[in-house]
Amino acid sequence: MARVSLVLGAGGARGYAHIGVIAELEARGYEIVGIAGSSMGAVVGGLYAAGGLAEYRRWVETLSWVDVVRLLDLSFRNVSVRGDKVFARIRDLIGDPDIESLPIGYTAIATDLRSSKEVWFRHGSLLAAMRASIAIPGIVTPVSWNQRLLVDGGVLNPLPIVAAVAQQADLIIAVDVNAQRLSLARQLQFQEVQDEQSPTRLGRIGVLLSTVEVMQSALTKYKIAGYSPDLVVRVPKDIGGFHEFHRAGELIDAGQEMARRQLDAFEQGEEPGEIEFVSVDQ
Repeated sequence: MARVSLVLGAGGARGYAHIGVIAELEARGYEIVGIAGSSMGAVVGGLYAAGGLAEYRRWVETLSWVDVVRLLDLSFRNVSVRGDKVFARIRDLIGDPDIESLPIGYTAIATDLRSSKEVWFRHGSLLAAMRASIAIPGIVTPVSWNQRLLVDGGVLNPLPIVAAVAQQADLIIAVDVNAQRLSLARQLQFQEVQDEQSPTRLGRIGVLLSTVEVMQSALTKYKIAGYSPDLVVRVPKDIGGFHEFHRAGELIDAGQEMARRQLDAFEQGEEPGEIEFVSVDQ
């Protein structure tokens, strides 16, 4: 089966959908030979490259909303997340290998606030690269590295397609977890869940996350237009909020369903067509 260079985009908790996409690719026999990721895509991709994704999945699927808040050590008065607890757990799962020692190619994207440029991590500490790539401005503390101040890769490049080109692969498949919203009928299906965790009810943190989400969605469209991959697996925003890390199981399943439908069309030489999500429970 085809060798794939995989691009995993930024999108907060919806990045869990990447896990489902990877599961579907593997189930079909695709060989993933390289990963380029931004923000949550860099985390999922790094875990996969280091062989720890299955155990990470089992862990996050057990987390409730309260568990997530405690894990992030989140203060709603002074919004700031260091990420130490999360990355301590990730270290337990995979250690801290050098990127160049991984069995597949890997690139994590971060943003240097001082130079206003992208930083591509292809060597050195995997954990440091993942941590820098996921530093959401205003929420997760930035990373100081080699006289640079690094934040979330999604600030400049939420879907780093160009970073995947160098891999010796048959296909470039990108996963966009900021895709257009569903039809009105499907939006109503998710309205109750979205209302319960709507940004307006979360105050300042919700506004910040919604701002990041809008920015990343717009940038993603430009990246796809600038360098079109062989396939874009589009995961609609409506499957879950940027902040809903307590819904890992549902988001993973949604990602696999989206991949299944769009890979079916791709393999048959058809256009994926309009995205319509149906709950896996139906």
